[in-house]
Amino acid sequence: MNTKELIAALSQAGRTPKKTIARSVQESGKSPIGCFPIYLPEEIIYASGLLPVGMWGGQTAMTEVDRYIQGFCCSVMRANMELGLRGAYQDLRAIVIPTYCDTMKSILANWTVALKEPQVLSYTVLQNRNSSGSLDFILYQNEKLRADLSALTGRTISDGDIEEAFQVYEAYRSAVRRFVALVQEYPVSLSPTDRHLILKAAWFMDKKEYTKQLNQLMDALIAQPKERLAGPRVVVTGLMMEPTKLLDIFTENRFTIVADDLAHESRQFRTLSRESGGVMERIACRMIDLKGDTFFYEENKSKGNCLIQQVKDKQADGVVVCMFKFCDPEEFDYPVYKKELTDAGVPMLYLEVDQQMDSVEQIRTRIQSFAEMLNT
Repeated sequence: MNTKELIAALSQAGRTPKKTIARSVQESGKSPIGCFPIYLPEEIIYASGLLPVGMWGGQTAMTEVDRYIQGFCCSVMRANMELGLRGAYQDLRAIVIPTYCDTMKSILANWTVALKEPQVLSYTVLQNRNSSGSLDFILYQNEKLRADLSALTGRTISDGDIEEAFQVYEAYRSAVRRFVALVQEYPVSLSPTDRHLILKAAWFMDKKEYTKQLNQLMDALIAQPKERLAGPRVVVTGLMMEPTKLLDIFTENRFTIVADDLAHESRQFRTLSRESGGVMERIACRMIDLKGDTFFYEENKSKGNCLIQQVKDKQADGVVVCMFKFCDPEEFDYPVYKKELTDAGVPMLYLEVDQQMDSVEQIRTRIQSFAEMLNT
């Protein structure tokens, strides 16, 4: 396939989760297991012989969920619950739900009451990672997940299995880090929408196959001359950038996303793994080493400084904040890093978004105005 065909194939994989998962199940022979946001030790899940797939909501009519989750909760969680109540997840072997926020804690309880299938595995998240017992706590939770998966599959998960899975994920993380750096050099071939959908596809594919296809795409790209797009260069931050019609507006206004601080995208893979220690310790330390993340407690919040450094490193013109409505952890940190960005003289656009939003016309006007300001 040529470059356009490779881009189209991976973009389509991200655009059609159900079809992509069905194809991945058929090709890999693995049963799918759903993974709620934000972070999970997927290597352990992969080592169990199951296929981890992301559950990041989606655009759907809300007809059942109000019985269990209030309207002032995050639209991603509400969409997950709605789809579950309608039977959309019956093909999943199980679902893993971590406890990153109050909504996730309540959905964990409500899910077990409202839905008997698929089976739910819980994963307790440690908020303060700087205490003396942090590593031991995370190791305990990871061992508990290993035991739960062994009971689910009837298969013993050895350290060797986890080491093999860890190397698969290290290859994946290395590839996507290379990809997000490469996007800014080919902004004509890779629009903001393409960038998002290609990264999103990883949530629905076997990581080995995804990494193989992504490397093929990057090899094809670097064989071409580098491109330059006359337009704003921005860093984006938030939970995720959806619906995709939001990204289409960035494409229309010739934006290049030179870096991101999105929980759905780069926060998943930007942290380098430690080179020493056993495999279980290295997996646990990935969670400890995450910096500038709104879903973990930091006494001296570093998100603002991280964004400022990204702007400097990538020579960005500004920052776009995609604030998911009712996402409490993201909203809580916003006043802190807003002041830091303002003090540093970094132009910033704040967009309140929702996965279920029907009209983006007001947002379109604000993005157009921001583009005009940055272009002057």
